[in-house]
Amino acid sequence: MSQEILINITPQETRVALIEQNAVQELHIERTRQRGIVGNIYLAKVSRVLPGMQSAFIDIGLERAAFIHFNDLGEPQPGGQIEKVLFEGQTLLVQVLKDPLGTKGARLTRQISIAGRNLVYLPQIHRPLGQEIHIGISQKIENPEERETLKNRLKGLIPADESGDIIVRTSAEQVSDETLISDLKYLRTAWQQIAQRAKEKVAPALLHQDLNLAERVLRDMAGPETSQIRIDSAENFERLTQFTQMFMPQLSSKLTLYRGERALFDLFDIDSEINKALGRRVDLKSGGYLMIDQTESMTTIDVNTGSFVGARNLDDTVFKTNLEAAQAIARQLRLRNLGGIIIIDFIDMTQSDHQEAVLSELKKNLARDHVRTNVNDFSSLGLIEMTRKRTRESLSHILCEPCSSCSGKGEIKTPQTICYEILREIVREHRQFNPKEFRIVASPDVIDLFLEEENQFLAMLGDFIQKPIRLQAEAGFKQEQYDIVLN
Repeated sequence: MSQEILINITPQETRVALIEQNAVQELHIERTRQRGIVGNIYLAKVSRVLPGMQSAFIDIGLERAAFIHFNDLGEPQPGGQIEKVLFEGQTLLVQVLKDPLGTKGARLTRQISIAGRNLVYLPQIHRPLGQEIHIGISQKIENPEERETLKNRLKGLIPADESGDIIVRTSAEQVSDETLISDLKYLRTAWQQIAQRAKEKVAPALLHQDLNLAERVLRDMAGPETSQIRIDSAENFERLTQFTQMFMPQLSSKLTLYRGERALFDLFDIDSEINKALGRRVDLKSGGYLMIDQTESMTTIDVNTGSFVGARNLDDTVFKTNLEAAQAIARQLRLRNLGGIIIIDFIDMTQSDHQEAVLSELKKNLARDHVRTNVNDFSSLGLIEMTRKRTRESLSHILCEPCSSCSGKGEIKTPQTICYEILREIVREHRQFNPKEFRIVASPDVIDLFLEEENQFLAMLGDFIQKPIRLQAEAGFKQEQYDIVLN
């Protein structure tokens, strides 16, 4: 199935949309100020060892100390006691497993892994002389014969002096031997550079930073089915072109610099899709609808017939609504990036063949997901229980915050989200009209943010459009309410 990738880059954030069948299937957002550190590799120093918790605080150069658990130290350690392995002031090479969250520091591991497009390289594995390299296969490749064939294929490509272990990603099935060899060379070179920096730096120091969102999307999502990758930033177009030429030459010809008058995301009305994806209700073409509720521990999805009455009988109406809902649910999970436990309450069906068809339709549409899913059969209560691996924050957690007006029962967009919407809207207005100046009228919280944290981006936009931008706080405005006045 043909797909298109849109990459919208501004100084404050990068947004990526995956388009299939002229509809948005996935959205990825990375903000400059909140870019994560998962995957980063540091030369670190042990600050404090906690024997009672079998953990240690580690200084990686951030404001808050990170921590490492005994189980994340790597190969089996003597005695099973962290105090026999680590000591204060010790220098370690570590990688971030989880970003800092709330009052918790980043979680670390000594088991370094470097991800390429088709392979993951574990360089620090030490094995007895003569023992074969270990080749792991992605869990998404389930067929035992395919797994064995891929493993044997890799054994024939790996040099005899290889010291690390290899994990084969799903995409490796579709590429040539030359591509796999090139991927492995890149990974080994990256590790050699990291090891060299570790000899030259003084702890704490950053040795390797994980790819940014645009680069990760090209590495992990773009493939033979991708027809075009549009980028609306000339500077980043050049950077991504160099990146693909070095690591993914087969994608270079698919990159295009978007120079259209309309904003890139306006081509597929993506901002409207984002707003819909932040709501509970999802309308189906038939007249039915979904109600999606996201909680701390799970997500529930309720399917309703709504105004759809069908042409024949109730069973037929229910069946058609559930089939349409199965397609919509798979898309909404990707669009909203909902992870963890998901409970789906389809409309009750009396015929077992209807249940089987709906379950099959759901699995078929979930098979296109880049994230691993696991779906159970209908339960005795008529519910489907499934899981979807958590890979990043959901769309609503990135864009929204609990609403103070409703005591946390709902959500509103953050002042930062509104600021960025306003900046994009000014660019649109600038392309269509030629006013002497722009005046932003918004809530005090939004205006305060423009005057403080976001003043750099506002000034950059003013320089870009070469027009003055005035600010006006309106106490009566709600947080999501704003006007842009053209003078």
